[in-house]
Amino acid sequence: MSAPDHTASWVAVALVVLATVLVGGFGLRISRTTSDFYVASRTVRPRLNAAAISGEYLSAASFLGVAGLVLVHGPDMLWYPVGYTAGYLVLLVFVAAPLRRSGAYTLPDFAEGRLESRQVRRLVSALVVGAGWLYLVPQLQGAGLTLKILTGAPGWLGDVLVATVVTAAVAAGGMRSITFVQVFQYWLKLTALLVPALFLVLAWQGDGRPRVGLDEQLAVFRADHPLYATYGLIVATFLGTMGLPHVVVRFYTSPNGRDARRTTVAVLALVGLFYLLPPVYGALGRLYTPELRYGGDADAAVLLLPARMIGGVGGDFLGALLAGGAFAAFLSTASGLTMAVAGVITQDVLPSRGVRHFRLATVLAIAVPLLISLLVSRVPVADAVGMAFAVSASSFCPLLVLGIWWRRLTPPGAVAGLLLGGGSALLAVAITVSGAVRPPGWPHALLAWPAVWSVPVGFLAMILVSLATPGRIPAGTNAAMTRFHLPEALSSARPAAGRER
Repeated sequence: MSAPDHTASWVAVALVVLATVLVGGFGLRISRTTSDFYVASRTVRPRLNAAAISGEYLSAASFLGVAGLVLVHGPDMLWYPVGYTAGYLVLLVFVAAPLRRSGAYTLPDFAEGRLESRQVRRLVSALVVGAGWLYLVPQLQGAGLTLKILTGAPGWLGDVLVATVVTAAVAAGGMRSITFVQVFQYWLKLTALLVPALFLVLAWQGDGRPRVGLDEQLAVFRADHPLYATYGLIVATFLGTMGLPHVVVRFYTSPNGRDARRTTVAVLALVGLFYLLPPVYGALGRLYTPELRYGGDADAAVLLLPARMIGGVGGDFLGALLAGGAFAAFLSTASGLTMAVAGVITQDVLPSRGVRHFRLATVLAIAVPLLISLLVSRVPVADAVGMAFAVSASSFCPLLVLGIWWRRLTPPGAVAGLLLGGGSALLAVAITVSGAVRPPGWPHALLAWPAVWSVPVGFLAMILVSLATPGRIPAGTNAAMTRFHLPEALSSARPAAGRER
């Protein structure tokens, strides 16, 4: 079979980049206020918001990484899409509506408003930036891999291209602009996976339906302590979704708490539909790209299958479609993450909070992960994203759940939980990525999958230290809890009635 047509892939990537710029330009035309830049003036309706959330959430880990993990490790890796989807059910039950009613722009806004503490705000800001950068690195590296595999371009070019386009889209129109970009990119990604999958399954049937050996696993670090690794993955993905900075910030764009809940239900449907497809590529990859199981490039299976199974012009066209979809995945997720990190930098680092400083913050938000992606050796994208989920689950999940549902949470308790839970998970991830502790053995397993122990540490630290400091309960706790749990009409009416009396 002929090699993939580089021209077709270049055209597909160029069209995705051009469409992203044009759609973002439409958002720029209607972005006029600071509120437009941060939360789209809180006017994004459920269907549109759900598609935008799905667009930014379905990242390189979803488009390439899940298939790569199924290819290498078999059906045990299906916990990834299950966890990625089920995390929205937890978010729906515990967080979505109260978080919107908080009236915050960012997670640090929520933390300061609930706990009335600048110290907690600064710590949350640092963790948001750290988690955002940790999540951005695999998006940029995945872009580099895609261009390298399909066009022969140097690996750094994809990293730089995504960073440049994201900076332009986010800095130009803020949240209003990237909302339209992410909606477009969700449907593009779904189409880019669905159409080739149909033709690949037909090619597999025409090939006599060879059996896929999904029961075979490689003797890699997951086999060292597989049960522990599975539980680490489940805890991280189920509880980490609610604290991902780029996901949380989108709920602030809903008009009210009811719409926030409706948005979450729609996200469950859209994300669940998408995750039916990557396992198909992973299973077919075991048959037609078996060498990727041993070469460290398993994430490339999605991109290579059309040329291997179909070939010719048809294979080139389907490969180009997948290349465009993969690039849309990198752009949409990187846009959301950059938006979240830039918002925090604008409000907590730069001296002013105007639109001009937001644009400067956008450059800072993408420059650091770009530098890291160019200097650090590549980690499989799903693994890298799983580590970001672990940090989120260990820090923001306890803060949001206890902050919304437990009146006795105090600033010292929040600080203790964020440092011991989120800080320890972040340290474990940094050690894992650095390669200082290598498999096999329990030290590596505990550091690579920290959520099993770091999430309980975060919750326990917040609870115990809060109970030990009852005098530090914020004075406005009752008012905050009322705002979180009553419908907007009632919660806004209560203070008004009090003033009248």
